[in-house]
Amino acid sequence: MSEIIGHNYIGGARSAAGTITLHSHDAGSGEPLPFVFTQATPEEVGAAAQAAAAAYPLFRTLSASRRAEFLEAIAAQLDALGDDFVTLVTRETALPSARIQGERARTSGQLRLFAQVLRRGDFYGARIDRALPERQPLPRVDLRQYRIGVGPVAVFGASNFPLAFSTAGGDTAAALAAGCPVVFKAHSGHMATAERVADAIIRAAEQTDMPKGVFNMIYGAGVGEALVKHPAIQAVGFTGSLAGGRALCDMAAARPQPIPVFAEMSSINPVLVLPEALQVRGENIASELAASVVQGCGQFCTNPGLVIGIRSPRFCAFTALLSTLINEQPAQTMLNAGTLRSYRNGVQALLDHPGISHLAGKVQQGNQAQPQLFKAEVRLLLNGDPLLQEEVFGPTTVIVEVADPAELQQAVQALQGQLSATLIAEAGDLQSHAALLPLLEQKVGRVLFNGYPTGVEVADAMVHGGPYPATSDARGTSVGSLAIERFLRPVCYQNCPDALLPEALQNANPLAINRLVDGTSQRAAL
Repeated sequence: MSEIIGHNYIGGARSAAGTITLHSHDAGSGEPLPFVFTQATPEEVGAAAQAAAAAYPLFRTLSASRRAEFLEAIAAQLDALGDDFVTLVTRETALPSARIQGERARTSGQLRLFAQVLRRGDFYGARIDRALPERQPLPRVDLRQYRIGVGPVAVFGASNFPLAFSTAGGDTAAALAAGCPVVFKAHSGHMATAERVADAIIRAAEQTDMPKGVFNMIYGAGVGEALVKHPAIQAVGFTGSLAGGRALCDMAAARPQPIPVFAEMSSINPVLVLPEALQVRGENIASELAASVVQGCGQFCTNPGLVIGIRSPRFCAFTALLSTLINEQPAQTMLNAGTLRSYRNGVQALLDHPGISHLAGKVQQGNQAQPQLFKAEVRLLLNGDPLLQEEVFGPTTVIVEVADPAELQQAVQALQGQLSATLIAEAGDLQSHAALLPLLEQKVGRVLFNGYPTGVEVADAMVHGGPYPATSDARGTSVGSLAIERFLRPVCYQNCPDALLPEALQNANPLAINRLVDGTSQRAAL
C-alpha cells in the first residue's frame, strides 16, 4: 500500500499549508485510523481551482481519443489496486469486501463507457447547415455547431458510494470526458480511500501525459463554499442530502457569474403494488421488497422508501407479511456515526408523527441500524405532509393504503420529484391502471416494471435523475453516458474557414461530408 500522507492535490503536487487536521475512522468501531489529513486553506482551495483553470485550455483541445486513453488508464490503475485497498475501504465504510469489489468494477466500467463515448464522437452533437447562396429572398450563411467542455468542474464525493460516486466516480469521469479539469472535494467519511484513488488518477495522468492540474483534490469541512464561489469553477457535481445540495445551488446562483449545480439530493422512490400482482405473487413481492429495503443497510439513493397499494384483504395480508419479514432482518453497521445519527433522527420523527403508525422493527440501540416499517394515513400524502416526502436514509420504508384507483392516482399526483418509481404489476393491472404511467413520467427519471430500484445499470440509456427535489436539474443524469452533457455547452461557427473548424465539423471529415446532402440540416458525427 502506498503511503497515505493526507496532503491536498494541487496542480500535480501535494500541499499541506494549513494547521487544521482531520482523521479517518473505522466505521465499525468508530476508532480513528492511523492517518492524518490536512484541511485545505482558502488559499489552497483557490490554488486548486486556478490549477484546473490553467489545465483547461490544453486539456479541452486534446483529441477525444487522447482523453479516452486517460480514462482507460484510470480504470486500469483502479483495477490494479490490491487486496489491501479493498481492506482499507471496508474499514472506512463498513461495506463488505464483495460490495467494494463490485463497486470498483462499476467505477472502472463507467470510465471505460465514457472512453467509448469519446471514441464514437456523438457527444459533440455536431450539426451542420451548409451555405445556400442562391436561396431567395435571402441567402443562408454556413453554420456549424458542436459542444465543448464548460471549464473546470467542482465535484463533491458521496458518502454511500466511496468509489462509484466519489473520487473517480461518475461526475469526475463525465467531467474529464467532456474536457473539463476537476477539483474534487473528498468526503470526510472515507478520506484514505479518496487518497488511494487520487494517487491512481495522478499515475494515469502522468502515464498519458495529461496537463498538470487536470485533477486536483482537497480535504476539509467548510471548504466547499470557497470552491463553489471561486470564479474559475464553471459547474458543480454533487451527490448528497437535500440540505447540502440546496446550499450549493444557492451559493452558485448568488455568484457574480452564476453557474449550474447538478445535484442529486433526495428521493423516496415509491413502489406501487397493484392488485393482480398481489393475487398472483404477493408472498414473493413481500420477500423481494424486504430484501430491497435492507440491502446495503438501506444506504442507496434509490432505496424504496414508500410503498403504495389499494385497500383489500390481500393488501392487508401483504402488509402483515412484510412486517414479519422486516422484524426478522438483522441490524447492520452504517457508513459512519453521522449517517447513523441521521437515521435515528429520521426514524424518531416517524415514530413521533400522530398520523404514522409503527408496524415493525426493533428499538434503535448500539451502533447499528435496525430496519423499520411504518404505515401512514393517506391524507398525509394527499395533503403534502413534508415528513412523508422526506427521505430516511437507511433500512426503513413507509406503507400507504389508498381506497381505490382514483385515490391511487391522486397519491401519485401528490408526490414530489423522484429518481425512480416502480410498478409491481401483471398485464391486467397495466391495462386497468393505464393512467398511472403518464403521471409517473412527470414525477420521476426512471420507471421500473416488476423490479426494484436499488440497482442502477451503467449504460447509455440509464437515467439517474429526476425532477426536484430528486435533483437540482431534471434534464440530466448522474449515471450513464448522457451524464457527459451536463458539462458541455454548444458553440456555433458562422462562415468559418474550414481549416479553423474543429475536426468534427470540417469538410474533410468523411462522416460530415456524407451528411451534407442538398444543403439540409443534418447531424454529423466524428
